[in-house]
Amino acid sequence: MVDEVRRTLTDGAAHGVKLRYAVEAEPLGTGGGVRNAIDLVGGLVLVLNGDILSDADLTAMRRFHADRRAAATIDIFPVPDPRAYGLVDTGPDGRVRRFIEKPESSEVTTNTINAGIYLLEREVLARIPEGTPSSIEREFFPGLLAAGLPFFGWVGDHYWLDIGSPAKYRQAQLDLMAGRVKTEARPPTDAAGCAIGGGVMIAPTAIITPPCVIGARSRLEPGCRVGPSTVLGAGCVVGPRAMVTGAVLWGDVSVGAGAALHDCIIGSGARVGADCQVDPGVVIEANRVVPDNTKLEA
Repeated sequence: MVDEVRRTLTDGAAHGVKLRYAVEAEPLGTGGGVRNAIDLVGGLVLVLNGDILSDADLTAMRRFHADRRAAATIDIFPVPDPRAYGLVDTGPDGRVRRFIEKPESSEVTTNTINAGIYLLEREVLARIPEGTPSSIEREFFPGLLAAGLPFFGWVGDHYWLDIGSPAKYRQAQLDLMAGRVKTEARPPTDAAGCAIGGGVMIAPTAIITPPCVIGARSRLEPGCRVGPSTVLGAGCVVGPRAMVTGAVLWGDVSVGAGAALHDCIIGSGARVGADCQVDPGVVIEANRVVPDNTKLEA
C-alpha cells in the first residue's frame, strides 16, 4: 500500500502540493499513526481519515477552530443511524460533551457522528504516547474531554460518505458522476453527460449510455455497450458485443467479447474472458485473469 501511494502521488508536484511520507514500521492505530507524523508538520495539524469522501470547507472549519481558540475541532455529520460510527454529542456552543465509539442503541442521544476530519493543535498531540499503538477515537479524544481542554464539534453543510466498503466505494463513483460532490477533480462532461478522455477509440456501432466516464486511451469495440453509471479507467478495452453497466473498472482492464459486467468493481490490469458474466457486488482483484465463460456471483 505504501508503494502504491508513493507511485501514484510521488512528491505531489503534479497536484500543486509538496508531499512527505511518514511510514509506520509496525501498525500504530489511528492515534499512534498521527503521532508518528507530527514531526513533519508545524503548529496546526489537519487529519483526514483515508476512507472517506467529502467536500467539507476546510477554510470554514479552520475559522471556526480559531474563533473558539480550540485545542481540537472535529467535523461532525448527521446520519440516519449513528450506531456504526463514533457518536459525538455537543452542547449549544458546539463544545464536545461526549464521544462514544460504536454506541449501543441505549446510548444514542444524537445523530451526529465523527466524520473523520480533525484540526488539532500540535501541542495536544504530545498526549499520544510515541511509538505505541493507540486510538485517536477511544483514547485521545476522551482524554481531551477528561482534561477539560477546549474541544469543539463543527457541523459543516457538505457531502460526506464512508467509502470503506466496495458498495460505498461504488456509490461514491456514482455520486461523483452525478455532481453531488463539489470537486475540481470531476472530469468535464459532454452535452450527453459523458466524460471521455483523450485518445479514446470508439467503434461506430458501440453504444454509450450516460452518465459514464471513459478514461484516456480506452477502446470500445464494435457492438459493445457501456453505461449507464459506468467508469472506465485509462487504457481499458471493452470487446465486441460486451456489456458494461453500473461498473467501475480501474486502469488497463480488458473485457472479452460478449462478456456482461453489472454493478461490479474490477481492479487494475484484470482480464475478463469472453462470454463471462460478472454479477452485481462482485469485486475482482488487480491483474486477475477470469477464464472464458465464467460466471461470478457476489
